[in-house]
Amino acid sequence: MAGAFGLKGCQKIRGPQIRNLLATKDFILFDCDGVIWNGETAITGAVAVVNSLIRRGKNVVFVTNNSTRPRENYVHKFCRLGFTDVMLEQIFSSSYCSALYLRDVVKVCGQVFVIGCDGLRRELQEAGIPCVEETDEPNATIFDCALAPDVKAVLVGHDDKMTFLKLAKASCYLRDPDCLFLATDTDPWHPLSSGRILPGSGSLTAALEVASGRKATVIGKPSRFMFECISSQFSGVDPAQCLMIGDRLQTDMLFGSNCGLDTVLTLTGVSQMEEAQEYSNSELTSDRSLVPDYVVDTIADFLLAFDELEEQSN
Repeated sequence: MAGAFGLKGCQKIRGPQIRNLLATKDFILFDCDGVIWNGETAITGAVAVVNSLIRRGKNVVFVTNNSTRPRENYVHKFCRLGFTDVMLEQIFSSSYCSALYLRDVVKVCGQVFVIGCDGLRRELQEAGIPCVEETDEPNATIFDCALAPDVKAVLVGHDDKMTFLKLAKASCYLRDPDCLFLATDTDPWHPLSSGRILPGSGSLTAALEVASGRKATVIGKPSRFMFECISSQFSGVDPAQCLMIGDRLQTDMLFGSNCGLDTVLTLTGVSQMEEAQEYSNSELTSDRSLVPDYVVDTIADFLLAFDELEEQSN
């Protein structure tokens, strides 16, 4: 989407420009990892920015592809890191939105086979969606294990206990063309503080797509469905008055583009300015959807805009 004020994409903005941009927005959408925190440490200035936006009457929501924890646990983390004004209804995770999709959109009638962490299963169970229970013996194989009856969907999320048996079982269930194939997200990997990387849900989904010969329906970013969830739970959501702030071009910026939102890339996470500029200079039309409208070094840059507003009010 073209940025406001006639600016072309990938523009670095500071205090006055941020202030003018925020004045045109009612809804501020934040990614979490790499934007407002890294692991168990809040990004410097993030607490002040988020709390100030909420207290100034902005509708602040959080859209995360992290499916490992239920929303209730996210509330505890927000509070633990100092984001004391964040409420449950402001959090839209890929696990929560997957539960909404299964319950309200496809109205699944049967069990769901989950490749994922306990947090994903908890969101499904709270939505009243039955999940296949894992009861296999330690040495079970696909040749002798039991397959659950009435499996109507396979849902893939982040699973740090992924096994070959889970992959094989999911492949068997997906031989039924009426069994849905869903993925919480397509994130290929996540950075670790040690400089190593953690394979993401997208890598597990890709393996199952090859094994089953089917393509997954993606629930989280960059799919539009997460924004549709927000629109269904908040009144007056106008894409033109929404701002998406994230750290990953292939998910956050593409999500904003797919939903018609202005986008801001913050350089405290995965993607950096050089990569954004490469996409900006690309001749491929598809690459333009990955280009942020605006770029800030960190969301702490928003504090300068708040300082100017306070000076004007005094």
